[in-house]
Amino acid sequence: MKQYVIKVYGRVQGVGFRYFTERIAKQYRIVGTVANVNDYVEVHAQGDVDELESFIKSVTNGASPASSVSSYTIDEEAVNHTFKNFRAIS
Repeated sequence: MKQYVIKVYGRVQGVGFRYFTERIAKQYRIVGTVANVNDYVEVHAQGDVDELESFIKSVTNGASPASSVSSYTIDEEAVNHTFKNFRAIS
């Protein structure tokens, strides 16, 4: 079990990015959150290492058809044991 914070930059706000990220997270059994922050989207993702790799690849390739990812950062963070599901937050 690992957890990462992923910051995704580009055309990722107002294009359904959070909704699609939430859908992808459920597909890969990832728990955590996704939120718009200033000029990027921040994802806290926790799960099995192999599932996380697939999830991260899907998200950084552009979670929604209308999005365009210009760059992203990924940092490992401490596992948050309070995450029980994946949800978009405001």
